[in-house]
Amino acid sequence: MLTLIDGYNVTKSDPATRDLSLEGQRDALVARLRSRAGRLLGAGRAIVVFDGTGGAGDTLYGGTPLEIRFSRDGSADDVIVQLATAAREKVLVVTSDTGLAQRVRVHTAHGCDVRGRETLFDCAAGKPRRGKRHTPGASAGIPAGGNEITRELKKLWLTDEE
Repeated sequence: MLTLIDGYNVTKSDPATRDLSLEGQRDALVARLRSRAGRLLGAGRAIVVFDGTGGAGDTLYGGTPLEIRFSRDGSADDVIVQLATAAREKVLVVTSDTGLAQRVRVHTAHGCDVRGRETLFDCAAGKPRRGKRHTPGASAGIPAGGNEITRELKKLWLTDEE
C-alpha cells in the first residue's frame, strides 16, 4: 500500500508541532515517521508532501521507505492527487482536508482510504492513556475523530455560565 501524507495539514494542527518553524515542523514529522511509521500506518511505502520549494526534491531517509516531496510551484494537494491517480496499488491518504479527500477518492482507480491527520499525532501512536474510557462513537456510527470535533465545538459554543 502507498501512504500519502499531507505534511503541513498534519503538522500545523498537531499540538506537538504547530508552534515550531516550518523547518521544525517538517523535521519533527519526519523523525516521528522514521521511528514509528510502521506502527502508525502499517506496511508499505509512505510519501510526505509539503507545500513549497524546500529541499532537493525526493529524498529517501536512511533506507526507509519514506520519501519527502515538495510541491514546488503547485500545491501539495495537487501533488497528492497526482501521485494517488498514478498509483498502481491501494492508496491511503492522511489529511483532514475534506476537499483533498474528495479529490483523491474520485480520481484513484485502485481504491483510496482517507484517515484524519490525528492518525499521526503522538496520542495516536500507542502512548498509554490514563484510565480506560469508553467512547460510544464507534458503535453509534460516529466517524473516527467525531468526539474530538464535539469537544472542540463545545469549547467554542458553551460559556462558563452554562
